[in-house]
Amino acid sequence: MNQNLPLKERPIDIFFIIMFSLFFITSCISDLYPTIGIPLDPNSTNALARANYDYAYQCDPLFLTPPVWMRFVTGLSAFVYGPFYLVLVFCIYKGYNRIQVPAIVYATAISVITGVIVFGVEFFGEPEWRCQNLGRFLPLNLPYVIIPLILLFRMRKEKPFERKF
Repeated sequence: MNQNLPLKERPIDIFFIIMFSLFFITSCISDLYPTIGIPLDPNSTNALARANYDYAYQCDPLFLTPPVWMRFVTGLSAFVYGPFYLVLVFCIYKGYNRIQVPAIVYATAISVITGVIVFGVEFFGEPEWRCQNLGRFLPLNLPYVIIPLILLFRMRKEKPFERKF
């Protein structure tokens, strides 16, 4: 018997549905470009290439000229996390508890990769890859660490959709 709470009684899950839907869009728009080698150029006829260039030029040189290892990170986002966001959103919406373990794996992986490795390079790495504008960088990138950590906390006990949080 399904004892899951209706979605309207799980406001944190409504928040997750919104945020992971946005994460799906950004993984398709932003992370796909460096992964497949589309140049970020201020003079490009491609509006997304120009927008990505603007972001990278102003605050994220690691994203502007990504080394091979960073292209693996963006590739994970574009081709693994992106599709997973769709599955996650669907499972949260439906209240499918089977998403618990994959959600824990995802939240742990992205928190470590982004929060430790990428942020480590952005803040303490080679000077040419260090973040130049924390005021712009952090609001755009910190949610990719904080929200998965909140999801990890949400998924900490069995049958997460049977409780509000």
